[in-house]
Amino acid sequence: MGICLDALTRMEYPGRMLIIGAEPTGKCAVVVYAITGRSPSSQARKLEIEGSAIYTKPTDPEALRKGNVDLLVYPALQLGRGVAVSNGKQTADIFAALAAGPSPVGILSKALESWDYEPDAPIYTPRISGCLVPGPRAALSVLRRDPDGSTVRNFFEFPLLPGKGKFVSTYAGKNADPLPVFNGEPVDVEIEASDAREAADAVYRALQPRPSRPDFRVAVAAVFADKRAAADFDVNIINRHERNE
Repeated sequence: MGICLDALTRMEYPGRMLIIGAEPTGKCAVVVYAITGRSPSSQARKLEIEGSAIYTKPTDPEALRKGNVDLLVYPALQLGRGVAVSNGKQTADIFAALAAGPSPVGILSKALESWDYEPDAPIYTPRISGCLVPGPRAALSVLRRDPDGSTVRNFFEFPLLPGKGKFVSTYAGKNADPLPVFNGEPVDVEIEASDAREAADAVYRALQPRPSRPDFRVAVAAVFADKRAAADFDVNIINRHERNE
C-alpha cells in the first residue's frame, strides 16, 4: 500500500517533485514533496518542521555554502488555511495568496506573477508549485524557460478524486548534463496510502536507485489534510541522513 508511482520509478533523477491528490476514501487531501540531489550542497539538506511550515535546512552548513543557498534553503510547505507547496521561496507568496479566494489556479496565478524559472544556467530549473484550499479541487503550476528566454507559465486545476493524484517534477528523469526539464501535463498517480507515514514511505521507496546507481534521495514530506477544511494536518517526514537503508 502507498502510492503507485510507475513513472517516478523510471526516473533516474527527478530533481524535486510534488504530488497533490486524495486518499482512497476521499476524505483527506494528500500533498507530498520530495527532494533528490546530485551535488554535495544539494545532498547536505533535510526537511524539518518549524511552526506551521516545513523547511529545507542544512545538515552540513559548510557543504551547503558551496551551492546557491538562495535556491537550496526555503519553506517547502506552509500549512494553515490550506497548503502551499513549492520548490523554492515562492511558497511564502502562495501561502499569502490562499486568502484571495476559492479558486486554486487563481491563487497560484496571482502568487506567481513576479516569479520566473530558477536562475541556474545552463539548466534553468523550473519552479514547480501547488496549492490546496477547502473544497473539491487543487492546482499545480510549472514555470519553465522558453528557448527565447521568456517564462512559460503553465497552470493545472483538477478535482480531488478518491485514490487519485497528480505529479510534477523539476526534471524529466534522465541523469544528464544539462538536465532535461519537466515538460507537459502533470502525471496521473494512484494513491493507496491511508496516512502520511505510508505516503512518505511509498515515495521514498519509489526514489530508490537501481543496483549500482547512485542514491540521489534527500528527503520526503507527506501531509494529509481534511479536504473540507484543508486543516487537521497529519505530517510525516523522511530524511535520508536519519534513515539506515
